[in-house]
Amino acid sequence: MTVKTERAAAIRWIQDQMADYDLTMDELRAAGCFDPPPPPPPPPAPPPVVCYRNAAGQNWDGTGEMPDWLRRAVNAGQSVEFYRVG
Repeated sequence: MTVKTERAAAIRWIQDQMADYDLTMDELRAAGCFDPPPPPPPPPAPPPVVCYRNAAGQNWDGTGEMPDWLRRAVNAGQSVEFYRVG
């Protein structure tokens, strides 16, 4: 079947369904059949980039408040740069 004949067959099928169920264009319009589709959801945010990590695997991306594990290490005299990744 060509696209043109497939389209004609689809139109006939829709017309048959409307006749079988006694549907009008106004009813279909009221049901939202011709509303544009909703916009796609935004893509998920990328995972945070790990900037600091300790030997136990705890990490911090460098934004927000410094985590307790890093604050304790800095207060004990360790440099923040010691925990920097890459």
